[in-house]
Amino acid sequence: MKKTLCALIISSSISIPAFANDSVEVLHWWTAGSEAAALNVLKTNLEKDGITWNDMPVAGGGGEAAMTTVRTRVLSGNPPTAVQMLGFDITNWAAEGVLADISPVAKEGNWDAVVPAAIQAFSKYENKWIAAPVNVHSTNWVWANKAVMDKVGITQIPATWDEFITAAEKVQAAGLIALAHGGQPWQDATIFDGVALATGGVDYYRKAFIELDQDTIKSDTTRQVFARMAQLRKLVDKDFSGRDWNVASGLVINEQAAFQIMGDWAKGEFISAGMTPDKDFLCFRLPGTQGAVTFNTDQFAMFKVGEESVNAQNKFAAAVMDPSFQIAFNKVKGSVPARTDIPDTEFDACAKKAMKDLSEANQNNTLLGSIGHGHAVPPSIKNAFFDVITRHFNGQIDDKTAVEEMAIAAQ
Repeated sequence: MKKTLCALIISSSISIPAFANDSVEVLHWWTAGSEAAALNVLKTNLEKDGITWNDMPVAGGGGEAAMTTVRTRVLSGNPPTAVQMLGFDITNWAAEGVLADISPVAKEGNWDAVVPAAIQAFSKYENKWIAAPVNVHSTNWVWANKAVMDKVGITQIPATWDEFITAAEKVQAAGLIALAHGGQPWQDATIFDGVALATGGVDYYRKAFIELDQDTIKSDTTRQVFARMAQLRKLVDKDFSGRDWNVASGLVINEQAAFQIMGDWAKGEFISAGMTPDKDFLCFRLPGTQGAVTFNTDQFAMFKVGEESVNAQNKFAAAVMDPSFQIAFNKVKGSVPARTDIPDTEFDACAKKAMKDLSEANQNNTLLGSIGHGHAVPPSIKNAFFDVITRHFNGQIDDKTAVEEMAIAAQ
């Protein structure tokens, strides 16, 4: 497969005239309002540098549709310049020999010294940089509408799981949606990230869903994780199936719902709606997960392109890691920079919390790859996990069966 893909790319590049191509074709799935606005920051910066941006958006919040499109393009010998990717998708493409080595750009920008090691694990392959990290997201967040909480008499941020469930049930009793959720497999798995961590702690999460230890997966703790997922299922509204994540965020923004468990890209929707962190909306770690971070990082993987396009590609990679862009982008996107040398001065209250949490988790070895976003296990296992998690969430299998099937999926 590797030789075939390389041959296709080489043969396609032979027919291209050897002149400078000052343009980049960027494939991504950032189509929601806040995401599109964040990406426009990079586009504008590149255009100032004389690089034309050819946009190729592929809708779908988890990126599955985008990966299908990429494979079609690569097999036809016409890969994009750069593709938004997550976790193991990057290293899998690198193993197929189709990603470009951008180590000279990384060396010039001193990336080795400023990018956290947990992120570098996905940015590099065989000690060569093959992707430029844009940000660090974390998934174990709860987003809450302060006005709704006040309306139903929730006076404090829940500190424990039981307190969170009690607060949510109070919202539901008041005739509002307790948990805004979109019934899509990746969204179900995003919730699972936090519930697994809250239920079993860091060591359990790592052993079960990163190291894939069978005894840990088959333990009673996993059954309790699914029991808690079933609790949350009772707190969503009847129309949740198929709903996009940003629509679920809109329910919280518009005071129709109290809470949403979602990665910090959701914050961009609140900011775009003119809401202020710690005033109009609250951000807090899912109770039970404080001190740990389940992360995913958006990166632009660089595909092998003709020599005439390398200069533009390198400028694109450097622009992604430029500190001023990292600040501007992440302020809009809701994430935090992929560089550790950027101060939090320009960031809002939620981002300051996120940067502090990230730093502490990095130091304490409690920075854990997200199950739901391809940073815990390779895609084949991730997708098998998705299937079990979603079937359970939709009541098709019980807690005991879900545990058994997760153990099989891990194999």
